[in-house]
Amino acid sequence: MGTAKDQEWAAAVHRTRRARIAYGLTRRIVRSLLVPWLRVQHRGIEKLGTPGPVIVAPVHRSNLDGPLVASLTPRRIRALGKHSLFRNPVAAWVMAALGTIPVHRGEADREAMRVARDIVGGGELMIVFPEGTRQSGRTVDGMFDGVAYLASKTGAQIIPVGLAGTEQAMGSGSRGIRRVRCAVVVGDPIPAPEGRLSRPALTAFSERVRADLQQAFDEANALLDD
Repeated sequence: MGTAKDQEWAAAVHRTRRARIAYGLTRRIVRSLLVPWLRVQHRGIEKLGTPGPVIVAPVHRSNLDGPLVASLTPRRIRALGKHSLFRNPVAAWVMAALGTIPVHRGEADREAMRVARDIVGGGELMIVFPEGTRQSGRTVDGMFDGVAYLASKTGAQIIPVGLAGTEQAMGSGSRGIRRVRCAVVVGDPIPAPEGRLSRPALTAFSERVRADLQQAFDEANALLDD
């Protein structure tokens, strides 16, 4: 199948009853096993239940970040994933059931943004990592304007999420999950910018998102430092 047909198929799978059951079961497993295992402390997670179109914007230090955030919100969360993750039929169904839409990374940024606009514009909750790929350290840097652009086009609120300890638990290249303490701090929702944004205005709004994300990240690290 082509990417467009794959995306339609993934969206159809996500709407099925079996997918809802699989999503709920997976979230329950992560919350009942992984969260206690990592002794996750959290603050402000009730904000993840904010209704309407929402972009959840976490820092990205580990492959654990997405599952941890998804386990803490009562809403089903959507995401974009590499098309290569959908090559195996069983893996493809699981990814689709968990709310992932396939895109060709690198060569199709416009396609990814179009898909994201459709999802968020339809009133759903979507996770987007503003830093792009996994980073390292305690500084939020190298932000992309994609989150700001998506919010401006859909009217979605942006919720910054700081996660501390996940890099130590399962950083880049790790083969397993180390048992270290982790923390999740959810910042206040940032209202979408109004009107058409110029390039300087878009950059300025992205800087505000970066600053709020850094604050949430600092607070999460502070919970572990105490």
